[in-house]
Amino acid sequence: MRLGVLDMGSNTIHLQVVDAHPGARPTPASSQKFELRLTEYLDKNNHITDEGFELLNHAITEVLKHAEEFKCEEILAFATSAIREANNGNEIIDKLQETHEIDLQILSGDEEAQLTFLAARRWLGWSSGRLLVLDIGGGSLEMAVGNDESASSTLSLPIGAARMTREFLTGDPYTGKSIKALTQFSREQVSESVTGELLVHKADRIVATSKTFRTLARLTDHWYSDSPKTLEHSALVSAIDKLKDLTNSQRAGLPGVSASRAKQLLAGAIVAEAVMSHLKIKEVEICPWALREGIVLKWLDWMEK
Repeated sequence: MRLGVLDMGSNTIHLQVVDAHPGARPTPASSQKFELRLTEYLDKNNHITDEGFELLNHAITEVLKHAEEFKCEEILAFATSAIREANNGNEIIDKLQETHEIDLQILSGDEEAQLTFLAARRWLGWSSGRLLVLDIGGGSLEMAVGNDESASSTLSLPIGAARMTREFLTGDPYTGKSIKALTQFSREQVSESVTGELLVHKADRIVATSKTFRTLARLTDHWYSDSPKTLEHSALVSAIDKLKDLTNSQRAGLPGVSASRAKQLLAGAIVAEAVMSHLKIKEVEICPWALREGIVLKWLDWMEK
């Protein structure tokens, strides 16, 4: 069966076309995405603006054309933190569902963490033992830990890379004062919220997903000759020292850094460091599967019942 996975995230509107059936590994067939930072289209009342809605509506129109072109039999559409936390998020969803005749689900932070955890578990297999999974998106940080396919403890914090960039970082290059404020805020949020089972975790494998972690792993590999499949805490600290002195255009020119992600890369690195420091993590391994794959796997499981 050919599926279209429509991800309405804080950074992008992304359609992933996959061929999938129960018991088999989902195989990517095509993808299309629009860079649309929804958090930049929030007004002072935390409403997505009319301009933001029009851009969102246009992006969905285009990706659904792509889905039709590739003969997708089913569209699995979901929205994450940007729409989840907007005061008019439900209204936006209702309009989009009526206009495009799709079933569009708003995922909670815990659902995001659980689905990402499922994807990591299936990718790594049962032999990987107890997992701790970290994911930094545009709007939020998700964490999950457990021995099974469902995490036994999850957490979602509103400290995603795009959100933290918008709320804290100013100047180009960013000012030392704004960087210090973001660093302090990230550490406080993590230390106050990451407790109990997540803090102790006792994981056999510590795994990171998402574009932020993948980009940081590639970048530290280039600078420090480590593995692009892992991100070491010591290399991350050194990378932050370099990134904070660069302009947006200079960051965009770095190996493995896309122009669309350059602006928020430092904020993502600061959040990642806060988590790794608080949990005393020396190294995370990068998992290529994340939320979209988790959505497909969960749907396939449901189809088998």
